[in-house]
Amino acid sequence: MKLTVNGKVTETEAPALGEFLAEQHVKSPDQVSIELNGRILRREEYGGITLSEGDQIEFFYFMGGGRGTH
Repeated sequence: MKLTVNGKVTETEAPALGEFLAEQHVKSPDQVSIELNGRILRREEYGGITLSEGDQIEFFYFMGGGRGTH
């Protein structure tokens, strides 16, 4: 099936979001936020979401670090 992931059309055979994360080699799914079709998902939902043709997924990675200058 075709999905749009971060603006790019991607093909997958994964029937569920959890499997798709593994297929995409997301090593730390607990450190990524996911928006599915405009809705931010709770991490507890990741394993139970079934994917459908045309779904739009956005991955958001939040990173700490850096130094501000004052």
